[in-house]
Amino acid sequence: MVAPSSNRKGIVKQHQIRAYYDEETITVYQAYNSEIASSAVRKQKLCASPQFRLTRMTWIKPSWCWMMYRAGYSYKDKNQERILALKMKHEHFIALLKTATLTTDSGQGITPGGADETGKPSREKSSAAKVQWDPERSPRLEKLSYRSIQIGIPSALAATWVDRWIISIEDVTEKARALEQELRENPGVTDEELLCKGLVPHEREFPVPLEVQQAIRVGFENGASA
Repeated sequence: MVAPSSNRKGIVKQHQIRAYYDEETITVYQAYNSEIASSAVRKQKLCASPQFRLTRMTWIKPSWCWMMYRAGYSYKDKNQERILALKMKHEHFIALLKTATLTTDSGQGITPGGADETGKPSREKSSAAKVQWDPERSPRLEKLSYRSIQIGIPSALAATWVDRWIISIEDVTEKARALEQELRENPGVTDEELLCKGLVPHEREFPVPLEVQQAIRVGFENGASA
């Protein structure tokens, strides 16, 4: 983890896409039940299990700590007991965002969930991805002052995402549980120490084109752009 981005006046960027990424790929997370996760990792195909339904919206998170919050370090419920790290190429992640609209703009009232393959199907039928900004979380799941992005992938895009845009799948459940154990057994551990132990990834702001920033309101307070 690193400090959130800010402008020259020190104002923290309230809406920012923070992720672990390298020169070619970006990592996003989602939690699933054991059947979906085991099949996905074994065959390196998210839809390998028949329990995974392409007809339902799936919400992905680039923020490791927000994923920990959503899934309770994988302990929240059986439908979120396995956490997967899904790698996408930069261009595919940006292509996904180029289709996106904010949930507050859609009028649909869609609420982001965890493993939506086991929940109620969304009524949203368009090919537009959905973006929601939620308060970022610390490794201890404390609410922070800036926001983290969630991206909802609709059924119209799901097959493309699963077949072409996910290039690797890794089970990171044990890492999540090791983080929870470390925090429980060593409450004085610092974020920097967690980073050095490999229990949280080094996330940085991920740059996206200006038109994407404007469409999904990446920027500073009051919607101002960088």
